[in-house]
Amino acid sequence: MVIKRRRFKQIHSLEERLAQNTAKLRRQAKKLPPGPAQEDIERKIRQNETATDFCEMLRSPGRLQLSE
Repeated sequence: MVIKRRRFKQIHSLEERLAQNTAKLRRQAKKLPPGPAQEDIERKIRQNETATDFCEMLRSPGRLQLSE
């Protein structure tokens, strides 16, 4: 039996989705009191920012050079 993968085309770019998610997480973090739950959300925000920086680095010409 062959299992079919569910596939769908992303409408928004990865950077747009990360920015939207980060904004949502920031709103959630503001509503929470200081503590572990807020720290978890702030960790996710930092991960999103790192992913965004990594995407920008990969898109910039000349920063990533492959040896032949």
